[in-house]
Amino acid sequence: MKRCDWLTVDEIYIIYHDTEWGVPEHDDCKLFEMLTLEGAQAGLSWLTVLKRREAYRQAYESFDPVRIAGWNQEKIDALLQDTGIIRNRLKIEAARTNGKAFLKVKEEFGSFDTFIWSFVENRPILNSWKNSKEIPATTPESECMSKELKKRGFKFVGPAICYAFMQAVGMVNDHTVDCFRYREITNIP
Repeated sequence: MKRCDWLTVDEIYIIYHDTEWGVPEHDDCKLFEMLTLEGAQAGLSWLTVLKRREAYRQAYESFDPVRIAGWNQEKIDALLQDTGIIRNRLKIEAARTNGKAFLKVKEEFGSFDTFIWSFVENRPILNSWKNSKEIPATTPESECMSKELKKRGFKFVGPAICYAFMQAVGMVNDHTVDCFRYREITNIP
């Protein structure tokens, strides 16, 4: 089976690629999880975050934005001691800040899904890359998303993080055209 050429041989990465990456996601809690994890990944590899994902789910209370928005300093200090996650104060505090901003967006738009998918006119962008070297780090859509999220108080949401988020939650299909998932995700016979 042919897969995207950026993929490593690590089983956790292969499973993520084969089952999740690029699949359109509309569940608010899952969208918050992916935005949080993409922010945690800043400056690191995605594999580093994937290997800690289950620890994050426990430490971050299943990525419940209401609970995360309510974290106090004691909770943040405890997370800084949790060896299962990336112990970066700015990233942990950003999760709390983003939880609060997320809830405001949800209140304004009815769901975070409605707001975030508007950046791609509510349907995935279908690219047709031949290899991973063609895939950009940012796009006009990710730049617009970044600007809007920052304006609404979100942290760790630069254009590259936003584009990685868009790829992860299927707002864009960046599987290469020779990857078996390209056709599966887009339902191309």
